[in-house]
Amino acid sequence: MTGARFLVTGKVQGVFFRASARNEALKLRLRGYARNLPDGRVEVVACGDAAAVDELEQWLWQGPPAARVDDVVRHECGEDVPAGFTVS
Repeated sequence: MTGARFLVTGKVQGVFFRASARNEALKLRLRGYARNLPDGRVEVVACGDAAAVDELEQWLWQGPPAARVDDVVRHECGEDVPAGFTVS
């Protein structure tokens, strides 16, 4: 079990990025959340199998079709998140 906090930069708000990240995370059986940040980035926290977290990271570099991802910064974290994957 591992956890990571991702900060995604680019055209990532208003393009269904959070909802798409949630769908991807649920497919990978991860728990966590995705939320918009005031500076225009999206924060994604994901916990679960290490390979699944790595796979989500690869997806974050693409995002949904309307998104343009410029950068993804990963920080390992031990944040305890509840079951499921929420969007806020």
